[in-house]
Amino acid sequence: MSINIQTPTDTTLVMSRSFAAPRELVWACHTQPEHIRQWWGRGNPLDVDIDFTVGGKWRFVETADGSEHAFRGEIKAIDAPHSFTWTFEYEPMAGHILTEQYVFTEEDGKTTVTSTSTFDSQADRDGMIESGMEGGAEQSYAALDAYLLKIS
Repeated sequence: MSINIQTPTDTTLVMSRSFAAPRELVWACHTQPEHIRQWWGRGNPLDVDIDFTVGGKWRFVETADGSEHAFRGEIKAIDAPHSFTWTFEYEPMAGHILTEQYVFTEEDGKTTVTSTSTFDSQADRDGMIESGMEGGAEQSYAALDAYLLKIS
C-alpha cells in the first residue's frame, strides 16, 4: 500500500493510508509510546515523550545516520479511537507550527488513517512537501505495516 497525498487548498496537505489491522490497534500505535517508538521514525531509533491528554505535550527524537531530528507539539483534541488533533513543529525550524488532525476509519477489518495538516502559509506547506516528507511518511508507514504484522 502506498500513501495518498493531496493538496486541497493552498495551506492544507491531506495524507491517507490503509492498514490491514483493526482501528483500535492502529489508534494505539499512533498514541502510545511503546508502539510509536517502533515505527514513527521510519524504523530508526526514536525517543518518545508523550502525554496523550488534551493540553499534553509530545516530543519525538529520531536518530538517523548519526544525527538527531526532534519534533514536538501539543495535543489539542482527542475523540478515541476516531480522531485526535495536535500541533507539529520540527525543532530546527522553530516557529513553523502546523496543526494535524488524524482520523481513523475502519471497514472490513482494515483501518484508514487520514491526516489533514493545516499550515500558516502556502510557503510552509510547500516547504514541507519539498523536504522529502512524502518519502519519510512512506518509510514510517511501511515500518508500521511490519510492526502491525508482529503484534497482530
